[in-house]
Order: sequence, then structure tokens, then C-alpha cells
Amino acid sequence: MLMQRQFRISSNILATRPALLAAALLVCGSSACKAKGGLDNTPDRPGIASALSSGSPPIAAGASPTGTLPAPAKGDERQTDLKAAPLSFAPIAKRADPSVVTIYTSGDGDRGTGLVGRRGRGSTSKGLGTGFIVDRAGTIITNNHVIEGADEITVLLSDEHRYAAKVIGRDPRTDIAVVRIDGAKDLTSIPLGDSDVLEVGDWVVAIGNPFGLSHTVSAGIVSAKGRGGNDVRLDATGYYNFLQTDASINPGNSGGPLLNLRGEVVGMNTAIRGDGAQGIGFAIPINMVKQLLPTLVKDGKFNRSALGVVIRDVRDLLPEERKTLNVEIERGAVVQQLEPGGPAERASLAVGDVIVGFEGQAIDRGSLLQWLASTAGVGKVANVRVLRSGKPVELRVTLGELKDPKTRAPQVRPRAPQFQDDDSDPFTR
Repeated sequence: MLMQRQFRISSNILATRPALLAAALLVCGSSACKAKGGLDNTPDRPGIASALSSGSPPIAAGASPTGTLPAPAKGDERQTDLKAAPLSFAPIAKRADPSVVTIYTSGDGDRGTGLVGRRGRGSTSKGLGTGFIVDRAGTIITNNHVIEGADEITVLLSDEHRYAAKVIGRDPRTDIAVVRIDGAKDLTSIPLGDSDVLEVGDWVVAIGNPFGLSHTVSAGIVSAKGRGGNDVRLDATGYYNFLQTDASINPGNSGGPLLNLRGEVVGMNTAIRGDGAQGIGFAIPINMVKQLLPTLVKDGKFNRSALGVVIRDVRDLLPEERKTLNVEIERGAVVQQLEPGGPAERASLAVGDVIVGFEGQAIDRGSLLQWLASTAGVGKVANVRVLRSGKPVELRVTLGELKDPKTRAPQVRPRAPQFQDDDSDPFTR
């Protein structure tokens, strides 16, 4: 059943084999779309602090995308805290567009399993994605799968100027990457918002390059929040907490911004659902990006901490398992295995414990615990609250280092489209 729900890296196969594979990361190729489905506040990095802040001003008066709801009539008891529908998304798109870039990649077909669309030995694969500028020094955020395995990366700005780019940091587990261009002047950075305050039903705007149609704008709402491993089956070693949206996104949108009505980035468009579904797209919450961004820029990678447990959501327990564990709540993560000699075992956690709190934060699902434990820091002493046979127990765990798996989980990859030797260069089209 899991394989039937698996998500895949999208390509023109979306049109020809929708029943075989179920989802996509959004990268386009040259002649056919193929899916793959504190910054340091130093003087030479101007604008970083403002990019990471969530308090940018709203669209200027007179150009507001929202209307005003009339006051309810006297005696009208209907809810009055409704958010106004937008009158136009044009001010948002106009303000954000200079910060949105097109990313072209090319790579040797011999190298690794990075870019989808690789051909045989001696061949070249080409890809297309989106990114957005976060400081005047030329720092750009995009998806890792957009630039993975690329030998050359070229960034096309909204003013049609092209610049070579280099990768300065990436984190495959979250599909986040940071690239930088040098020599560009008068760059416009885009403000980063607060994805935690988004609510299901809020309006959002997506900007990107679907199927190579540059700077395409679409709008929709936040359809759901907290989509995780059971909803978006990509690499099982990854960290997923997607925003779901019905704003139209397609192959080529990967790495592009998802904006709120203030014109702030609240998500990075990353995946779409295949199997014939429409209006089901997924974006990485911008708060997740903001948490990793300073370290990726400084160190080029993110070293994760680990609790040393294998867990399962309480809500997935069978009735007989609940009875055995004396579990009556619907939230938390059950410890199924302990790493021998690992942090949790040394702190006296036990199989069957239900973890309900980590560093004072309530644990609703295992995905939240996984994220909190992995980003807390190696060597940190964390307070962990568990229910053991129904009774609360407080433990202190010194977190270890999360090691990369010896073998990565298999990823569903479509067969690469076959290119002809005379394929046109995307840089000239």
C-alpha cells in the first residue's frame, strides 16, 4: 500500500504514466519537463537580517490586495473575524517579481544520481528550476534537487542578465540549497515571513517557471499544514512538514516562493502530487528554511543531533497495542527501538515509552520530535517528558550526532526523456 502512495520526481511522464508513480519534485529539462521531483551578519552580507525577519511592511496603501469587510448589522451573531478576499494579486506579484530568478543547470551524465534526465556516458543533462534572492550580496535559496549533481549553474534575473552561480550550502534531508552569484548590482531581496502563523484557508501566491514559462504567477489557499512522511513519500531519511496548497504549481516551479498577502515568503514550492491529482502542491515552510539558513551559509551543511530512538505515532497504534501500553491519549510518539548504547538508552528511556514533550514543547506527532531532536544540537542536554505505563516521567538526554544512513532509501525516478543531439540550448530560448 505504501508503494501505491509513493511520491515521485515529476517529468513529462506525468502525462504518459500517471498511474505508475504518485508524486513529484519540480524541475524542468531543456526540451521536455523532467521532474526531480544567521546568515552571518557581516558587512559583506548586507540585507541578511532584514531577509530573515518576519516583520516587513504590508503592501503600500492604495495598492492593497485586500478589501474591507462591512461591519455586521446590529443583532447579526455570525462570526465577524473573517479575512477579506483579495481584490487583486498584482501588487504582490509586482513587488516580488524582481527577487525571483530562473535557475538553469547542466551536468555530466556520468556523475552520480543527481539530476533526473541524465543520459549515458558522455551525455549532458539539463534542468530548470526557480529560486529567490534573500540579500543584496546575491544569496539565493532554492531546492536541493534543483542543483543536485549539476556541474554548471546559471541564474537568470528578472532583468534578463545571467550570472554563473556556485553552491554555498545544501541540506538534502530537507531539500534546501543555497547558491550565490557574484558581480550583480542593485539586487532586490525578498522578505521572509512567518509560516507558523499561516492558517488553513489563507490566501497564498506562487511565482515560478512552470514548464519554462518564466515568472508565472498563480494564486490559491493553504489547503493543509503539517503534511509529513505518510503524505509525501520521498526519501524516508528526509524531514517533511509541508504546507499543502492548491495554488497552481508545476514542473519548473521548484525552489520558487510561496507568498502571503504581505508579499512575504512563507514557503518554498517543492513537490506536486501525481497520479492524476490536480491542485495538490507542497511547499517547505519558510521557518524551516530560516532555521537552517545561517548554518548552511556559514558551514555549507547542517550537522544534526539525535535522540537515538525509532518511534511511531500514537495515533497509529492498534487498540490492543494501546491497551498493552496503557495509552489513552491521541498524541505523542511511542519508542519502538533504542540505539544500543545511544543517547536515549543511556538516559534510561525504554521501549514502550510515549514521548509527549521535548524541551517544554508538546509532541503531537513523531515528525515534530524528529525535527526538534535533530536541530537541538549535538551535546545538548534535552528535557524529555514521557508516559510510562500511563504515568509521567521526566528524563534528561544528552543528544548524540545523527549519522548518515549507510544506504539511502530508494527514490522513485522516472525514465529520463530521450533528447536529440540537436536539442536547443535553454539559455537561448
